[in-house]
Parts: sequence; structure tokens; C-alpha cells
Amino acid sequence: MLVVLPEPPRGEGVCLRPFVPADAEAFACAARESARAVGRWMSWCHEGFSVAEARAWFAICAAELATGTAVELGIFAADGSEVLGGIGLNHLIAEHKLCNLGYWVRASRQREGVAARAVRAMARFGFAELGLMRIEIVVAEGNLSSAGVARKAGAFYEGLARNRLVVGGVSVPAWIFSMVPDAVGHSQ
Repeated sequence: MLVVLPEPPRGEGVCLRPFVPADAEAFACAARESARAVGRWMSWCHEGFSVAEARAWFAICAAELATGTAVELGIFAADGSEVLGGIGLNHLIAEHKLCNLGYWVRASRQREGVAARAVRAMARFGFAELGLMRIEIVVAEGNLSSAGVARKAGAFYEGLARNRLVVGGVSVPAWIFSMVPDAVGHSQ
């Protein structure tokens, strides 16, 4: 699946755009700030997260976008300046027109609706630009904040899958949410 990013998805007070080298320091700062809140669920997010790690992640994002294997973008303030977090369409399965949608928001900007707005914008992009027919949001059981975002963004709760994610080296159950084109942004 070739992914062409004609213009970064915008909407509802957020800008989703590819990371650029100038974002590395701000991204690393956001990750370090969020280690306690986000790191519990995403092991890459730790208190010592470095600018070098940010640059390495940006290189992976650019390579995946170029090959069409994922669309990993930064969540920025509406003007594209402040790093608010990250969001991605990944695990793309072109044959079935589906993928996973993952997200995180820096600790100081959580509980402001940033993640839900970004999820809706990214889902609209996935349906309109990539021709997806299903987007899944897989949330480790117990991650109430991320599950709340999925619901607020209009994702439909489908159930609990056993041993669906690995968190901290341990297989854990996960809640499965889905979004489909005709229901983006609608409460399900």
C-alpha cells in the first residue's frame, strides 16, 4: 500500500504532521515528561528518553511512510508548532483494508480532548486517503485513559482479546475497539 501524504490531517484544534529533525528536542522532552503516565503502557517512553532516540524514531517513521507500511505522525497544536504527542496508522493490511491506530499525548496536555480529536482526524484520513474500511484501536486492559479516548472518538467496543498485547515483556489481554467509515466521530 503506497501512502501519499498530500497535506497533513488537521481538525478540531490539532495538526497531524510528519516529524522533522527540529522536533527532536521537544519530542524527547514530551516523552520524558510523560514517562509515568504513558510509560506504563508503552515501554519506549521512559524518563531518560533522549534526542537521539527521538531522531531514530523519526527515521523509522519516514521510512515506513515512504514504503507505505505505516503512517506515524506527530500530534501538534493547530499551528503545527507545539508537540502534543504522537499518532499512527500501523500494521496495515492492504488486502483487508484495515489497520491499527495507536496514540499518546504528553502528560501536561492530557484530559483536554487532544487525543480524541487527533484520533478522529487520523481516522478520517485513513478512510478518505488510504481507502481503509476498518481501523482497530487495541488498548491494554486497565488502560482506562486510552479506552476513554477510543470511546470519546467514536470507536465501537467489540470485546476483550486474551494475550493480545505485550506490555513490559508480559502478554496481557486488550480491549478491542473499531472504527468504520460511516461511523467516524459518532458515538457507538
